[in-house]
Amino acid sequence: MKKGIHPKYYPAAKIFVNGEEVLVTGSTKPELRLEIWSGNHPFYTGEQRLLDTAGQVDRFMKRLQTSQSKQSDAQRRRDLRNEAAPKKPSLYQEVYGGEEQAS
Repeated sequence: MKKGIHPKYYPAAKIFVNGEEVLVTGSTKPELRLEIWSGNHPFYTGEQRLLDTAGQVDRFMKRLQTSQSKQSDAQRRRDLRNEAAPKKPSLYQEVYGGEEQAS
């Protein structure tokens, strides 16, 4: 190893989170101050929080509701269009009444 080019290594560097010492590890700095680590991060603790930044969640829910209502209306219209229309009586039945006679 070349002398003088590597930083000093501290084998017992302390890691502080919110003013509390939580871990001792090796580092090139004697102490590290962190805001988030695996012990308080929502992903690792299971405390997922949904942050509503500028109403994005509300806007999304409104768009979702609008989309679902449009889809249900379209499905209702398709069902009505595909429904069998009532059979009209033939012109012969309208004029003469009764059944058509085969010739």
